[in-house]
Amino acid sequence: MAKLKIAVLFGGASSEHDVSLISAYSVLTNIPKDKYEVICIGITKKGHWLYYPGEYEQIKTGEWENDPDCCTAVISPDSMHKGIIVTGEDETYIRRVDAVFPVLHGVNGEDGTVQGLCTLAGLPCVGCDMTSSAACMDKAITHTILDAAGIKTAPYCYVTRSVMSDMDKACDEIEGKLGGYPMFVKPACAGSSVGVSRAADREGLKNGLKIAFAHCDKVVIETEIIGKEVECAVLGNGSDLLASIPGQITPAEEFYDYDAKYKLGTSVLDIPAKISDEQMDTLRKTAKKAYMAMGCSGFSRVDFFVTENDIILNEINTIPGFTPISMYPKMMQNM
Repeated sequence: MAKLKIAVLFGGASSEHDVSLISAYSVLTNIPKDKYEVICIGITKKGHWLYYPGEYEQIKTGEWENDPDCCTAVISPDSMHKGIIVTGEDETYIRRVDAVFPVLHGVNGEDGTVQGLCTLAGLPCVGCDMTSSAACMDKAITHTILDAAGIKTAPYCYVTRSVMSDMDKACDEIEGKLGGYPMFVKPACAGSSVGVSRAADREGLKNGLKIAFAHCDKVVIETEIIGKEVECAVLGNGSDLLASIPGQITPAEEFYDYDAKYKLGTSVLDIPAKISDEQMDTLRKTAKKAYMAMGCSGFSRVDFFVTENDIILNEINTIPGFTPISMYPKMMQNM
């Protein structure tokens, strides 16, 4: 039986480029080689797509870009091609593939852009489709859909870049909607806590808005929830879903930001989470319900805050990290 050809995409024009390289290394070294032939397509920080035929070790260090055998390679949007257009020194040719695995985090990869390209190309894509990827990436849309599904989220509001012309008026409106401080200020469409800050007062809110607007034209502001940070890995399609035993994170920093998730490795991880059996059961059911409400498929990581009396959904990550300290593989490993 012929091996299926899988194009694995990594890197990307995203603030999470380096994390993608580490995740991709993990994915590539774990794909069963007896079943799949892997074609590596790396995307530089500037958005240049390259076919990479070298060793996987060079990917996680970023040295892959310097391989002399790299050449331009892009997914063809022409559904008759069903593959990658590769441009070498002497020729341009189509390399057919059976599916695409975008191991890309954040914008330009996790937000529906690549998923939409795969739809045009007529190529199956691992993970969520274009619509659910885009909806989960936009925190304001996520709130709206989950509210409609009856799934509890933190009290929130959102603003667009136009508020920068009158910050005091914007702060008045935000304070009126959410009440007192502290608040969390988040770019609506950035991943993995990039550009997120905690505002303890109006000055902190103004600074937080400026930081968040550097990453996105829409910013979500949420009331701070004091509780345990608990995550659940969900795998599957439709209603045929597996929800993992939840894991708990005790951040080493003020909150579980980008550095705490991917760089420091000093946050404490507990699997199973230190919550009651009843909370565990409710959280797993809620993770599945949210996954279905958002239209997710393949896999996603669903993040919660668990208080003494409540389970509050924080966000859904459609392409969770696969680094050595990432929660999704750790939770599945403990199943």
